[in-house]
Amino acid sequence: MTTALITHPAFVGHDTGAGHPERPSRMAAIDKAFSEPAFANLQRHSAPLRDDDAIYIAKAHRPEHLDEIRTFAEHLSSTHKFIDGDTVMSAGSWEAARRAVGAALDGVDLVMTGGVQNVFCQVRPPGHHAESNRAMGFCFFNNVAIAAHYARSKYGAERVAVVDFDVHHGNGTQQIFWNDKDLFYGSTHQMPLFPGTGATREAGVGNVFNAPLRAGDGREPFEAAVRERILAPLHDFAPDLLLISAGFDAHRRDPLGGLQLVEEDFRWVTDVLAETARRHAKGRIVSMLEGGYDLDGLAHSAAAHVSALIEAGG
Repeated sequence: MTTALITHPAFVGHDTGAGHPERPSRMAAIDKAFSEPAFANLQRHSAPLRDDDAIYIAKAHRPEHLDEIRTFAEHLSSTHKFIDGDTVMSAGSWEAARRAVGAALDGVDLVMTGGVQNVFCQVRPPGHHAESNRAMGFCFFNNVAIAAHYARSKYGAERVAVVDFDVHHGNGTQQIFWNDKDLFYGSTHQMPLFPGTGATREAGVGNVFNAPLRAGDGREPFEAAVRERILAPLHDFAPDLLLISAGFDAHRRDPLGGLQLVEEDFRWVTDVLAETARRHAKGRIVSMLEGGYDLDGLAHSAAAHVSALIEAGG
């Protein structure tokens, strides 16, 4: 079995403007890391524009949300249009957002049909802040939630889990999963921090498991949070498919967070999640890029994450 990488040059075309942290150079930084010999055997795929993407977007988002984003794109009257204070649309954003969804769907196809063991989707814009009816936090569509619904609809997956280690809580994924006992959401994140959600008391219907960390926390609190708040209920849930919201802005170099993780911490969490996937989900993992805004920290962390996926899929 192998590991696949799904990406596309169109992700660079999502122009967020000067000074925006979620910038096109994030893709180039990761591209450079994945050009090293250690990644020569990645099965590389192009993120598609799929004819059926609207069907599956609508399973995670209300129809009016999709219509609103499409309308923004069709009536763009300036170089940059702000959907909210930090979520920016440009001429290339609609294609990039659709290809991010396409990457998520193709990733599920690859692991569910046995084409590969696991997948990393190197995409932007990210997705985990997008709620069912609104874009926010740099995110237009909730790629990982769409992937979860697609796996259920297309492949009959009975239980799908998302584990999110971005420094920011994935409020959108939590909101979309909130009332569905067969969808699991587990998150480590810094708190207090944008978007202000993610307290341990936020539990959905017993399917949401938040593990907030404090600014300055590093390896030991992170590992304890994963083991005590995420892994135990994840094993009980026994997912058919494991999805990862892979945000690397918990790195100690990142300008938008205050956690103190390093590359090896992302390798460690990937290892333990891969073991869980082997135990319950035939090793099937689809990982979606979320945050990570220091370019060196992002590149090295993504490399550590994908190296662990390669080892798991070997």
